[in-house]
Amino acid sequence: MAVEEVQSQTGTASAEAVEALDAADEALGSKRYPVAPGHRVNVRSGPGTNYQLVKTLPYGARVPINCQKPGERISGPYGTTNLWDNIANGQFVSDAYVNTGSDGYVTIRCS
Repeated sequence: MAVEEVQSQTGTASAEAVEALDAADEALGSKRYPVAPGHRVNVRSGPGTNYQLVKTLPYGARVPINCQKPGERISGPYGTTNLWDNIANGQFVSDAYVNTGSDGYVTIRCS
């Protein structure tokens, strides 16, 4: 069950559920990063606010980062950056709203 599903059923994901999902992700070779607390982040079809809005992430979401690419410069809780994170096919969020623990790339660049 995805974190988003846990949250939609309970309102918030429990610490145990998040830890279990993180362990499962790591076992599968993927990692999920937390979105800034208290923010419902817009997901765009490309690396900028001029791209189509695809969806909005729920509070407490955690996202995979498949690749990253430069785009529009955005200021958020984790600083100002032009880096955008690809979280699924055709879905990008500004890295300024994702806690990666880094100011730079944490994975490969998107082609």
